[in-house]
Formats: sequence, C-alpha cells, structure tokens
Amino acid sequence: MWTRREYLKGMIAAGATFGLGLPLVRAGEQEPDVILRITAKPDVVPIWKGEPTAVFRYVGEVMKGRQDALRPSDSYLGPIIRVRKGQRVRIHFENALAEASNIHWHGLHVPDDMDGHPRHTAAPGKRYVYEFEIKDRAGTYWFHPHPHGRTGRQVYFGLAGLFIVSDEEEQAAQLPAGEYDLPLILQDRSFDKENRLVFLSDGQAGRGMMGGGMMGGGMMGGGMMGGDMMGSGMMDMMTRMMGFLGDRILVNGRPDATLSVATRPYRFRLLNGSNARIFKLAWDDGSPLTVIGTDGGLLEAPAQRSYVTLAPGERLELWADFSRHAVGTELTMRSLPFAGDMAMGGGMMGGGMMGGGMMGMMGNQKLPNGAAFPVFKVRVERREKAPGALPKRLSTIVRHRAEDAVNFRRPRVFNITMGMMQWGVNGRSFEMEGVADDEIVRLNTLEIWEFTNDASMGMMGMMAHPMHIHGLQFQILERSVKPAFAEAVNSVSAGYVDEGWKDEVFLMPGERAKVLLAFKDFGGIFPYHCHMLEHAETGLMRNYRVS
Repeated sequence: MWTRREYLKGMIAAGATFGLGLPLVRAGEQEPDVILRITAKPDVVPIWKGEPTAVFRYVGEVMKGRQDALRPSDSYLGPIIRVRKGQRVRIHFENALAEASNIHWHGLHVPDDMDGHPRHTAAPGKRYVYEFEIKDRAGTYWFHPHPHGRTGRQVYFGLAGLFIVSDEEEQAAQLPAGEYDLPLILQDRSFDKENRLVFLSDGQAGRGMMGGGMMGGGMMGGGMMGGDMMGSGMMDMMTRMMGFLGDRILVNGRPDATLSVATRPYRFRLLNGSNARIFKLAWDDGSPLTVIGTDGGLLEAPAQRSYVTLAPGERLELWADFSRHAVGTELTMRSLPFAGDMAMGGGMMGGGMMGGGMMGMMGNQKLPNGAAFPVFKVRVERREKAPGALPKRLSTIVRHRAEDAVNFRRPRVFNITMGMMQWGVNGRSFEMEGVADDEIVRLNTLEIWEFTNDASMGMMGMMAHPMHIHGLQFQILERSVKPAFAEAVNSVSAGYVDEGWKDEVFLMPGERAKVLLAFKDFGGIFPYHCHMLEHAETGLMRNYRVS
C-alpha cells in the first residue's frame, strides 16, 4: 500500500496534468464529501479607475458536493470555501503560475503532506491533490501559498482565501448567517500611477518599492549611499528584514470600503491578510467591540474590548449590532496609533533619526506600523428587526491542563534571534527538512512552549513578531514583558484576545508568551514561523517533527 506522499509523488512522476481524472479511492478511505478544483493563475482585475491591475488569483469550481461549498470572489482574492466538521474534502490544486506554488490550510489540523509545507510544491503546469477530513471545530480559517522564498510575493499579489468551517455547536448558537455573516479580509497594498502593484524589486508586477524614489535616485541616489550600497538591492534586503508595508488599505480586495447594513446584528469575520501590517481596530465613536471568536473558533462567552489587536494571519470574529443606530448613521472602523516598529524602545529610535527617518523608509514612510488610519466605513441604510440577542454562552472549550504537559517544569524555549542580517530561532534559520534535537516532540503528548522576543539584538530587535505554528490550535497560558518595554506593549495589549483557541501568538518587543500544545493524530514535519511573511523568508521559520 502506498503512503499518501508516495501516491502524490507518483502522480507527479507519471506526468499528472490538468486533464487527468479523479484519483481512485484507496482501500479503507472514505469517499470525499466535497471535491474542489482550485487553480492559481495570473490575471488582471479592475481595482482603481483606469488600467486594470496585474495579480495572481485563485479560481475554483465544485466538482462534487453542494455548490455553496465554494463562493467565488468578486475581487482579486480567492473564493470562500465553506464545509462542515466531519466532512472529507479533496482539493485538486492546479498551478498555472510560472513558478512553484502550493496551498497551506492555515489553522487546520491536517497530515504533514497535506499542510502545504514548502517542501511540497507543484511545479508550473503541475497538480497537487490535497485530501483530508475536517477535524477542526467551527471557525474562520484561511488558505494561502507557502513556497519558500516566494510566499510573501504570492500572497501580496492576491493568493489568499477564507476557509470557513461550521458544526452543530455553532449552529445552536444561532449567530447571524447568510448576508449578515460578513467576511472581511484586511490588507495593505501599494500601487504606482499605472495601477500596478508595487512590491520588492525582484517580485514586482510593475516596479520596485524604492527603486526610483528618494533612496534610489533622489537625495541619496548619486552620493555615497546611492546606486551601489543603498540601491534597490540594499533596500529590498532591509525591507525583507522589516516586513513590507503598503500605503493603501483594501477590504476584500477593494479600496475605500463601505459596508451597507441594516439596524440589526451582524457577524464580522476579520482576517489580517497583510504581509506585515498590524491593525489596532476600534470604532470611531468609542463603542466597545464584542469579540465572539478567535483563530480557532468561538469563545466560550462574548468578550468586550475597547479595541482589538490583529497581527498578520490572525482572525477575530465580532458581534456588530447596529440596532440602536438611526438609518443614515455612518461609522468608521479605524486603526488606532500604537508604538510601531523601530519605535518600541523609545528615545532616539522613537522619533529621531532612526524612528521616522532612514529606518522608517525601509518599511513604509507613508504609512508605518503604528500609524492611525481609517480601515472601512459602515453605513446604516435600512431598518430591520433583529431576530435575537447575543447568547451569553457561545461554545464549550475543553481545555488542556498545563500540569499534564510532559515538560511542565521545563518549557521548551524558542528565542527569536538575529545574526548576519538573518532572522532565526535559537540562532538557527530555516532549513527545508532540518529539525534540531530540541524541535522533536512525541506523538500523543502535551507540551508547553515559550516564545521570547527579548529585543536584545539592537535596532532589528525592536520589532514585533506573530508566531504561527502549523498543524494545530493551542492555548495561550501566560505573558510577561520586560519593564523597559511595558509602555510600548501596553499600547496594544488591551486588544489581545487570548481566551480561545489560537494558531498564532503575537509578541511585541520585550514580550514572552507560554503556549500549551497537544500533538495528536499526525506525525511528520510541520513549520513554525513568524507570520510577517518577509521575516519568515529571511530565516524566521523552523520545522518541528512529531514522531
């Protein structure tokens, strides 16, 4: 009997092409309930007036199952996949790009060869077949490519979509559904005058981020720091180290988004789909936000925040009730100011030469992390009677016990490090199949991991990092912060929602967090990494092995 990996390799070796039929069901395996085809391809779409924008897109179709299992997007973003817990799903990924790609099912608990590890990619013109049972509880998950060195580029140019799971417990909560259940993907992008996306100079549809600007040919272009030392190559390197930031905010692939709502409750499913931008979200009228879910599904009970902090890759679900507002009311969801990158330590780096000057330009001088800006508007346009109130209890979370962890007294420590202009974990950077001795865990065990962002690396240590662990959801046990960084951390920490299941833990500089993880069902190699995508591509990604 072939293993799943051998089976997939056999398909590719045999020259699997887009025209092949469905693979046979092997002995002992359930026939899939849902079969989809998803193709990654280049395309052009209208985003602004004038010329369309060149993008990458996921397009899909339902080959078996309910047609509403996949809802096409009306923008450059991928379709929304909707399935139920317990279903078996087969997805034919077809790569029509000119470079290798794959799909990572972010937040889902799947076998290692189905997870979208960078070592499992489809070459241009080839196919990779994903098949897995939906084991996760109801929640807002998502999918995006994960080829090493190209993830940031492919996500930036459009390859991302939502993967929404439902179950009986969620349905019993009777939350807003249908047109009142609104997925909202938040992203920042930059465009040139011809409506082309602006990215790093080696991954552009139009031109490089700084190639013809101030650092390329302006104030520093013809002097000592021009052409050679601080040309586009140097700027690309520094941008990769810091993370790419766009200067325009898009919601569901559209700029200047305005939502038309009625006087009733809605369910907002928020995904931060940006490469590196952090959002600190709040209503402009000061109304509290009611959080009902996190990365791994519904909370046990609603939680209120004056604002919420959403790092790249994280999801939050909000109960947004507009029943008290008069028709004609407009509200704005804003991102509030906070202590952004390179300003975490205060002093010279906060507002002097390194805060708003040269180092600011290496991220985005127009809209740096920590700036205030509007995200989207809501306009109340019609009156409707609300069908019901927010339940006091949303779900039951069966929590792990920290004292049952095999390393309860000695958590594994993962230090974020920097050396030779490369990010790392405990001094080690990414290796495609590399796993250190202290990255091997046993199947069917519970462990405590501690991530530390101790900001001891000089300038480049003054950065935040959302750490994502593939293959499972975990609990956040506790956080701590160095006193020197407390003020910066406090500028966002009231917006953390640690009560539910998570697949990312966001760390500001000087912050540490302990998480509790259960390794079950699947052995193999899984990545863990910073979800600021350029950080991962410059070393801040490693593997762990379950054996």
